[in-house]
Amino acid sequence: MNRLDSAALASLPSTTRKPAYNRDGTGIGVVHLGLGAFHRAHQAVFFDDLLAGSGGDWAIAGVSMRSRGVSDQLAPQDGLYTLVSLEGDAIEDRVIGSIREALFLGEERERVEALLEDPQTRLVTLTVTEKAYCLVSLDGGLDFEHPGIVHDLAQPEQPGTVPGLLCLALARRRAAGTPPPTVMSCDNLPDNSTRLRRALLDFADRAWPGLGDWLRAEGAFPNTMVDRIVPRTTEDDRAALAKRIGADDHGMVKAEPFTQWVIEDRFCHGRPALDSVGALLVDDVEPYELLKLRFVLGSHSSIAYLACLAGIDYVHDAMDTAIGELVTQMMEHEAQPVTALPPGFDVDAYRATLTKRFSNAGIMHLAAQIAMDGSQKVPIRLLGTVRACIEAGQSYDRLALAVAAWIRYASGTGLKGESFEVDDPMAAELAAIGAQAGDDDAALLNGFLAVSAIFPAELSSHDGFRQGVGQWLAALRSDGALACANRATVTRA
Repeated sequence: MNRLDSAALASLPSTTRKPAYNRDGTGIGVVHLGLGAFHRAHQAVFFDDLLAGSGGDWAIAGVSMRSRGVSDQLAPQDGLYTLVSLEGDAIEDRVIGSIREALFLGEERERVEALLEDPQTRLVTLTVTEKAYCLVSLDGGLDFEHPGIVHDLAQPEQPGTVPGLLCLALARRRAAGTPPPTVMSCDNLPDNSTRLRRALLDFADRAWPGLGDWLRAEGAFPNTMVDRIVPRTTEDDRAALAKRIGADDHGMVKAEPFTQWVIEDRFCHGRPALDSVGALLVDDVEPYELLKLRFVLGSHSSIAYLACLAGIDYVHDAMDTAIGELVTQMMEHEAQPVTALPPGFDVDAYRATLTKRFSNAGIMHLAAQIAMDGSQKVPIRLLGTVRACIEAGQSYDRLALAVAAWIRYASGTGLKGESFEVDDPMAAELAAIGAQAGDDDAALLNGFLAVSAIFPAELSSHDGFRQGVGQWLAALRSDGALACANRATVTRA
């Protein structure tokens, strides 16, 4: 079977949507760092719509940062790939054409640097995960003891980190009299571009005299909120797509139909009309960030850890159990009262939409995929809401159950002694705590709460929080995840 590429477009079935514009007539205006599935299912689709609707030089050069896997998928396909939207039994295949170049930094650094320095590049976007920002903590500045930062400060012309790479390009643009591009994080972090800005300014002030002041005066770092469920693509997915379209697509991604992009309306070097294709440009992104963190991501993590403990593989199957009612009530009775809503926002419709999204059987979203990197996600997705509930004097019983489920899962041993392969940067440390605690739930709780990188002192020393999580830890062991979810909904309904 032939590979999907520009020549294959004409032979695709009429049911497959194709780029509705002349790709050769578009120039690259966006460099995206982190060419993973989420970017291809989200931001690249908005730019595909933009190019189809109003044209302009807003095509994307995508850069894989750590391996050439995605570059190998897309480069032979002229950057083309299929987005498969799934809802129940309904399937829509759409070829996305907005990515004009697919590069691997490790082997094509000169091209990447040239694109970052090119005056035509007016926007740099990132989905590189929080680790790549090299921050001391989410609330701290750049980690100057990070080995990569130490290297880049000593050799700023040969950077290996994201802050070093961007600052080199920005320093060269400044020297050439080229204005800076707008630099926009699209990672799942609160105040994402504000944190990126701090990392870049901290690096610039040390490595490039005057660069930090130039960025403060001329640069723009708009915060964003992105939302779309993008499960991992399997070989079976690729085989089924090839059968439908008659071409082999190594770079396909799949997603739910829902998509949302909220952007702070602050640009410095040209502004793509993303609002014309469904993006929401606002003065303040924070209310939308909190909604996503507390309703979408908090619920997703709660579903994932309880489902894993209950032996349920997929999110939609978990939604058919007491776990579904638990997260529905968690959103309404715990997250909603402590979350300021955007003006005119219909929160009832939002909750109903989320319940429908989580119940979408078409996307086959694995709980284990959501459960990854919990030591970095739980503080943002769950503990922030817990702290807000404590400050408001409000119950957080369901959230306490979710935290207890994560502790049990992250210890590496399930409720019946089964082992979990925990994918987490702190997996070894957390497993050691679990092994030392053994069957002693109090010791397990104390060991986890002592990890200050996850649990802030105001929570680890809070009697009500310790008691609530501790009771659920014991109940999970004695009664199981589904019985606990049912009890939490019954007692707090």
